Amino acid sequence: MSRSDPAPGLFVTGTDTGVGKSVAAAWLAARLAACYWKPVQSGLEEESDSQCVARLAGLEAAAVLPETYRLHMPLSPHESARRDGVEIQLSAFVLPDGQGRPVVVEGAGGVLVPLNGREKMIDLMVQLALPVVVVARTTLGTINHTLLTLEALRRRELEVAGVILCGVPNGVNREAIVGFGGVTLLAEIPWLDPVNRESLAAVAPADPTLWDAFRRRFDE
Repeated sequence: MSRSDPAPGLFVTGTDTGVGKSVAAAWLAARLAACYWKPVQSGLEEESDSQCVARLAGLEAAAVLPETYRLHMPLSPHESARRDGVEIQLSAFVLPDGQGRPVVVEGAGGVLVPLNGREKMIDLMVQLALPVVVVARTTLGTINHTLLTLEALRRRELEVAGVILCGVPNGVNREAIVGFGGVTLLAEIPWLDPVNRESLAAVAPADPTLWDAFRRRFDE
């Protein structure tokens, strides 16, 4: 892909599970008028991440691309797959066609979550070769977790497109992540009550100028 070509999408990862990846992915999908893809869905008894993002971003059914693996238990992909009698194959993942729209890809857990007995989520990121957005908490411990995630991504020569912070705003942690991580802050998503399409749409980018530069990467 040349520098003038639009990026086909981005990969949303987190510093941990439950940090707000789906909320951040929905925010990105709505702002970029993008499609959404969850390559591996672990846990089918409650609302899936695909259903959550579709609801929060207001995506039509055609914009929610089918998962490659749908696993029943809400566990690490490798263990959920084992219990379902499935082995996740890295070769099975191919970035879906967004039909002229960028694709927001949401991973499972963090970058080193196992997919199978050999490969981890970061190996899928390398295969897809998309810019990566890191979603992090704002609470105590987030500086270490976020900087470790950024270091792991850069060791594999993955492009870090930015960070989204989810939770009660914390200026000290924000400045440490941006400064020590050398990363762009795309947005701060506070605790929303209720969490719905309207409340999420009201969240503005952290810096409109930086956001415009980020968004233009996905324009045709």
